[in-house]
Amino acid sequence: MRLQETGCIKNNKDFPQIIVNSIPAPELIHETVSSEDLAPYVSGLRELDRFGVDFIVMVCNTIHLFYERLQKEISAPIIDLRKEVKKTLHNRRIKSVFVLGTPYTVNGGLYRFDGINSFEPSDDELKQLARAVFKFNKGVDKQDCIRQVRGLCQKYMMRGAETVIMGCTEFAVMLGKENISKINSIDILVDATEKRFILERQK
Repeated sequence: MRLQETGCIKNNKDFPQIIVNSIPAPELIHETVSSEDLAPYVSGLRELDRFGVDFIVMVCNTIHLFYERLQKEISAPIIDLRKEVKKTLHNRRIKSVFVLGTPYTVNGGLYRFDGINSFEPSDDELKQLARAVFKFNKGVDKQDCIRQVRGLCQKYMMRGAETVIMGCTEFAVMLGKENISKINSIDILVDATEKRFILERQK
């Protein structure tokens, strides 16, 4: 869905006002996340809340493990990415997935759902993935990073995973051109954002 296709955008004034708060904050690729690590995110959400926004979109997978905790800090509703991914899997009748994500995302069970078999990387593979993300972001050995991630996807799809949930924005970039069945959680978030905007316009 795109806003123009819905008919709700007829001229420039119909586009939503978008406030972006890109904050410098600790990386969430490690095995533990402390309250101190979360403090910049809480502060950033409160800043957006003070603008009086209709809703907030958190463009990060791992941070959604703290969805309920963060939602309590502000009055503006936050789109629930976990809920949207679950809805997509059920709509597509997918019964088994391989979850790519940071150690905290995977071990925290962000994309574990009743009725869906979830293949997850081992502890050693999670460390390998975390290193790959870190190196990829620095622009070091990028093709080797992609090869490692692709190899893990192929391994678990041979074990029965129907598709790969790319539960980290870096993995979506790495695998964007790879010919494997995959679901980009951020694409799901974009669709949910557009739908929410349309609902707000209809109020």
